[in-house]
Amino acid sequence: MKKIAVIPARYAATRFPAKLMQMLGDKTVIRHTYENTVATGLFDEVLVITDSDIIFQEIVSHGGIAKMSTREHESGSDRIAEAVAELDVDLIVNVQGDEPFMQKQPLADLLAVFADGNVQVASLMHRIYEIDDLQNPNIVKLVFDKANFSLLFSRSCIPFQRNTEVSAAYWRHIGVYAYRKKALMQFVQWPVGNLENIEKLEQLRYLENGVRIKMVETAFTGIGIDTPEDLEKARQFLVKQSS
Repeated sequence: MKKIAVIPARYAATRFPAKLMQMLGDKTVIRHTYENTVATGLFDEVLVITDSDIIFQEIVSHGGIAKMSTREHESGSDRIAEAVAELDVDLIVNVQGDEPFMQKQPLADLLAVFADGNVQVASLMHRIYEIDDLQNPNIVKLVFDKANFSLLFSRSCIPFQRNTEVSAAYWRHIGVYAYRKKALMQFVQWPVGNLENIEKLEQLRYLENGVRIKMVETAFTGIGIDTPEDLEKARQFLVKQSS
């Protein structure tokens, strides 16, 4: 089974433009993400797909593999689908370009669930313990069934604890996806769904079209770079790792 990782890398991010080219230690954010993904040794190929000449040159000038998008895309999945359309590949892992501290174990756990032929799409989640995270719309929450297939993703706090006599667990979605190629190519043929448009969460398109997403619990939290404040946290974390 051929497995590749694809890193969608858009330059003009809405909340933090050019975030992938910000320096994190002695490397850019996107270079950290690419090199850490390669270092897992899990993939036959790791590819950055980008709309930016600057990001393209950043990767290839350091010996990496990158490809330019030929058109604008609504989501990272759309960008990845263009990149892999002509490739002979079975499983594709979408590693977010703004996750510079990606590790091997969560990706290995994600790939492992595809031993079940019924799994078409999978993603990562971890337990939320901080109250502030529940109210942060940039942290996507989810609920799932007894087999760990997602029921709903939302920027709101779900589930709402109407019954305070019952303990409630809350889960954060980590935006790393794995897909069978067929599932990904179906995704880009579907129109944007109503829930997806409301929440601005592309994974809801799968749910709205009846495709279940297998959720894999992980202790990995990462530091996604969505804001300048996140970048500062990542810099502090890198310093601690190096000391």
